[in-house]
Amino acid sequence: MDTRIDETCLENMQALLGEQFNDTLEFCLSEFDRLANEVKETIDNDLEAATRNAHSLKSNAAQFGAMSLADVARTIEMSLVENNIAHAKTQVSVLCSEVDASKALLQRWLTSSV
Repeated sequence: MDTRIDETCLENMQALLGEQFNDTLEFCLSEFDRLANEVKETIDNDLEAATRNAHSLKSNAAQFGAMSLADVARTIEMSLVENNIAHAKTQVSVLCSEVDASKALLQRWLTSSV
């Protein structure tokens, strides 16, 4: 999967948040890790929690322009809602690598936009 960042979303959030943007983005990046780990840890024993965490990750990622990450989280969320647990589980490793790739691109964007 090609990792995609929508820079327009980032620029809009930066304009909206002003001086709070960097701290908010750093928090969001740590949330990507936390939520992905929660999905991974709960997908075998608490589908409701896994679905909720995938939904939160999808929303956070989309808000900050991490579009490919949002897509994977959406796929997991919808698979769980549709009770296609096997497919959701196949996407967890994709999710984890997408978190890492998205974080790297967002951090690179942040340092180049300063």
